[in-house]
Amino acid sequence: MNAPIFQAVPHLTTASNGPLHQIESRLLTRQTDIETWFRQRWLQTPAPFYASVDLRNAGFKLAPVDTNLFPAGFNNLNPAFFPLAIHAVQSAMERLCPNACDILLVPENHTRNLYYLDSVATLKHIIEQAGYKVRIGSLLPDIGSGMTIDNLPSGRSLQLEPLLREGNRLKLQDYNPCVVLLNNDLSGGRPPILENLEQIVIPPLALGWINRLKSQHFAIYHDLATEFAELIDIDPWFIDPLFRNCGQIDFMSREGTECLEHAVGELLASIGVKYRKNGIDRKPHVFVKADAGTYGMGIMSVSSVDEIRHLNRKQRTSMSSAKEGLRVQRVLIQEGVYTSETIGENASAEPVVYMVGHYVIGGFYRVHSQKTSMENLNSPGMHFEPLAFVEPCNVPDKTQQPDAIPNRFYAYGAIARLALLAAAKEIAQQSTIVINES
Repeated sequence: MNAPIFQAVPHLTTASNGPLHQIESRLLTRQTDIETWFRQRWLQTPAPFYASVDLRNAGFKLAPVDTNLFPAGFNNLNPAFFPLAIHAVQSAMERLCPNACDILLVPENHTRNLYYLDSVATLKHIIEQAGYKVRIGSLLPDIGSGMTIDNLPSGRSLQLEPLLREGNRLKLQDYNPCVVLLNNDLSGGRPPILENLEQIVIPPLALGWINRLKSQHFAIYHDLATEFAELIDIDPWFIDPLFRNCGQIDFMSREGTECLEHAVGELLASIGVKYRKNGIDRKPHVFVKADAGTYGMGIMSVSSVDEIRHLNRKQRTSMSSAKEGLRVQRVLIQEGVYTSETIGENASAEPVVYMVGHYVIGGFYRVHSQKTSMENLNSPGMHFEPLAFVEPCNVPDKTQQPDAIPNRFYAYGAIARLALLAAAKEIAQQSTIVINES
């Protein structure tokens, strides 16, 4: 089932002596200090079980734009690096639940999205290879006695079984697991069947999109990026997307748009200052996106306040709802980080880095041939280059140039781990809230 390693990597359309080259040089020079810094932070704040981070590489800036704590896309990873993933699963599970042997994996309520189901099957395969039993419990109300899905793109199959609640334990008919692993981001709410379980639930329910806000994540990330930038002696802006947020927005009635217009104008001006300071001849733009949610829904790119003032009905309808019909009431206004990476005939690309525990286990490129370097690539028409990471992200080569393949991938891994650390602090904060409330 393993495919040959894909040898091509995206072309970076920027001069190698620009700011990114300087960032990569700093990361190589300070690698020992960086790894020491991360080890100390992981001891203070352990990493989530898993996560994926979307990065944008502008050539002059490398920054995370989204962090997913219920990642899909495991089917897009390079099978050659599954041993890294297996080791990472063993390490993470030994920390979270040393006595674990039986795991119940709870996925999204998809039955027709074969690529997502293939991701679940791949995740199940990795965890089983790590030495754990895994079965799939579905939240679907009409699943009956179960459902088998064959002919997934990888050739794997998947057995979905109905969840049962017995006291404070979640189980299947003949399966009583010690760990519940969520791969459902709870955009539609927190199902009562998952509440107050005596088993370990990872990630915690409080990290679902019904509770979590991107603005909170990036506020934590901002503080960490400032500290990290001081460690490697760079301007934090080179690794940190500027942002603002607005609450109580109603796109259909246009209520609350004054805050949005003000935030967009203010952020565009701040980006312009940074561009002029660093001699960057590009047009500032921002992404307006739902403050909670995923799947690339509820997001648009704008480069002027007038674009917000004159949203047409189609745009307002698109921005008013997110996954699971979740109504968009809060928005994140985030600096638009260009992507200067391309694959093939100038198709725009962006790296996505996957981690289990605090280990980078690989990644891929999200590619879109119909989108420009300033647009959202997580949209219909995208595809993935599943084997783009030809070498592990954690092994730089100081004998090569800073922008050589292993060193660029090390840069991706370092910034992705910084976003992962921000997510770990989110979990710690949520745990403190739960303890105080109880």
